[in-house]
Amino acid sequence: MKRFLNLSLLVAVLFGVLPTNHSYAADREHTLKVYNWADYIDEALLDEFEAWYKEQTGEEVEVIYQLFDINEVMLAKLEKGHEDFDVVCPSEYIIDRMLANDMLLPINRDFGTTPDYISLVSPYALQQFSRLDKPSKKANDYAVGYMWGTTGILYNPQYVTDEEVDTWGIIWDDRFQGKILMKDAYRDIYGPMLMYARYQDILDGKVTREQLMNDSSDEAIATVENLLKEAKKNIAGWEVDFGKEMMTKGKVYMNVSWSGDAVWAIDEAAAIGMTLKYHVPREGSNVWFDGWVIPKYAVNTKAAAYFINFMCMPENALRNMDEIGYVSVIASPEILEAKIDSTLDEYIDLTYFFGEEADSVPVNSIQYPDQSVIDRAALMRDCGNRTKAMIEMWSRVKGDNLDSWVIVLIVVVLGAAIAWGVYTKVQANKRTQKRKKKSQRRR
Repeated sequence: MKRFLNLSLLVAVLFGVLPTNHSYAADREHTLKVYNWADYIDEALLDEFEAWYKEQTGEEVEVIYQLFDINEVMLAKLEKGHEDFDVVCPSEYIIDRMLANDMLLPINRDFGTTPDYISLVSPYALQQFSRLDKPSKKANDYAVGYMWGTTGILYNPQYVTDEEVDTWGIIWDDRFQGKILMKDAYRDIYGPMLMYARYQDILDGKVTREQLMNDSSDEAIATVENLLKEAKKNIAGWEVDFGKEMMTKGKVYMNVSWSGDAVWAIDEAAAIGMTLKYHVPREGSNVWFDGWVIPKYAVNTKAAAYFINFMCMPENALRNMDEIGYVSVIASPEILEAKIDSTLDEYIDLTYFFGEEADSVPVNSIQYPDQSVIDRAALMRDCGNRTKAMIEMWSRVKGDNLDSWVIVLIVVVLGAAIAWGVYTKVQANKRTQKRKKKSQRRR
């Protein structure tokens, strides 16, 4: 899951100058436009979906697959550009906002004779999504979970002990100057920092972790800003992708990381004889979800619903998990069986996710956190009109300034975005022509 906001795109989001990619196929009725995170799917499944959809419905469909790296950019394209993507995969706090702003269509689960694989979503994921309910809308009618995980600390035990990493306070330890990487994801960092600052209040029952995760008051923002500025002497960089590689190369000792990236890094490190570990500190953190939705301006809502259902098939969920390292919300017996690892000594309580049959199972505890970790994790919500203040704080912490060279950078980035739009349009047209030639040959 790549959720970040760099300065140039921040300006584009705040001032509404993002270009819109009008990459339409000639036959829109038989086209499915999917908008997803980069590196977040087994792309072989896209072609397989086209064949599967034909088998299930008797209708042709062509998938046009486009990528985004930033929740806010995706949202701007839908809010300001009214882009007619059929399926999009935003994070939970963006789904929250889209529901509140009437930007989503309900997902029709009438699949004819096709099984309803969406029904295999974990009760835990359903419960978390229900927290996004609006007075007249149930979130689970408008969104289906895809992947989920936690935010914690990926660390090298050669330099950091298990006890030390049990608190976010390790980030301010002078021994680690220039040896810590921070996720360039303001919402994922914000909540844990506030939980650290008010941990005693949590223990005293004065405030909950979920309240802190979503406290966007001036006082809370100032608290987080001061903490992060104090930690800057230890922060080697703000990253989204390169942190896991830096850890495997031994360049840094700690990386505030998403659980899926941690799994990848730990596996890569093991292959070269290095040990890395991951932990969610005792003060708490966020549990995040990305989910499939059908935007208000979608055209092919039927194929969109079938696509979401297809991604929920256990065998496809497993393939996506194996490809990207993250964890599906699907909780079928096949998933549990595939994830049980008899070589592990640690047994995890996963009744919250799979049900009573998973009260003590040997699974990867990073992918499937124990109930004790879930108990100190909170869900992010949309902060509404306070979002701008949080983003501006993040920019100040990182030292971003809107001077002349940044303006030049913005122009370059937007120009590149426009060029990318032209490129994707050309590629889409080439694929359409290729498909037409195939059809002609079949005739």
